[in-house]
Amino acid sequence: MPAKLRPSTAPKAPTPSVLHPEDEDSRLEALRAYQILDTPPEKAFDDLVRLAAYICNTPTSAVTLIDEERQWFKARIGLDSLQSTAREHAFCQHAMLAENVYEVEDAQLDPLFQANPLVTGDPNIRFYAGAPLLSPEGQPLGTICAIDSVPRRLNDAQRDALQVLAREVVAHLELRRARIQLEQEQRKLEGLLQMANDAAESIYSSGGQTEIFIKQDHKLLRVITADIRYVEALGDYVNIYTGRERYTVYSTMKELESKLPVRNFARVHRKYIVRLDRIIAIESDAVVVEMGHSSDQATSVIPVPIGSSYKATLLSRLNLI
Repeated sequence: MPAKLRPSTAPKAPTPSVLHPEDEDSRLEALRAYQILDTPPEKAFDDLVRLAAYICNTPTSAVTLIDEERQWFKARIGLDSLQSTAREHAFCQHAMLAENVYEVEDAQLDPLFQANPLVTGDPNIRFYAGAPLLSPEGQPLGTICAIDSVPRRLNDAQRDALQVLAREVVAHLELRRARIQLEQEQRKLEGLLQMANDAAESIYSSGGQTEIFIKQDHKLLRVITADIRYVEALGDYVNIYTGRERYTVYSTMKELESKLPVRNFARVHRKYIVRLDRIIAIESDAVVVEMGHSSDQATSVIPVPIGSSYKATLLSRLNLI
């Protein structure tokens, strides 16, 4: 059944006014937290209004959001000439406060709407049905509604479907907000990483202790470059090997090489960088890198390939006798 049906006759139409929920400031804050007002059309919402129009068998449908002084259409079909309307004329400001579907069978016979400019003029609303969009905290945000220029009445299945679509709209709003928040956090993390690496570069250029910061599991870890034994490239990622740990980061060899102190590291292969003071031997096609001590105090070593085009440069940097 409709949430509320208006009487068909009345001596005088009331003056249109803006309805305000009890805590309008909190409601507006909840709406604006979605960062969706005045954004371009999005397919997910466009598809839902098309489905609402199909289910309700109406030529017009919309997802509306009720701002402080206006109702704004995030998605609409059959209302091409309208982007928003004054809030005081919005059927949706009533519908968003309803417990279920708010239905007006014939606006010309309804004293609340019969003098409404949306009824007396374009788009000539006669029938309206709207399901409220409620945030997870219960704040009314707007509606998904179906509109026609002739009187009609929904059946129970159509009303139920319209409420299902309202929940889908809110689910898409929540997903959209979560994506925006994730992107904002990612930008913040990248900014912190850049600041940390810039600070490390400054320390290096002044002759102080060298370090880099790497992203691991949504946090920044400091790695002292003196602890790095070698670096290995793996496509779009690199592995950084210290005496005890291996860190995998999204980077390129060229980018990482620029962050390491030149006097301490050398490129020995297109896929490998080694720390010079950890080389304990050079074989025909590999450098032997000291990795630290194992549990039995034995020195752990690992061979790292030398590229033929890098060998001469490597030898020129070693103190040969």
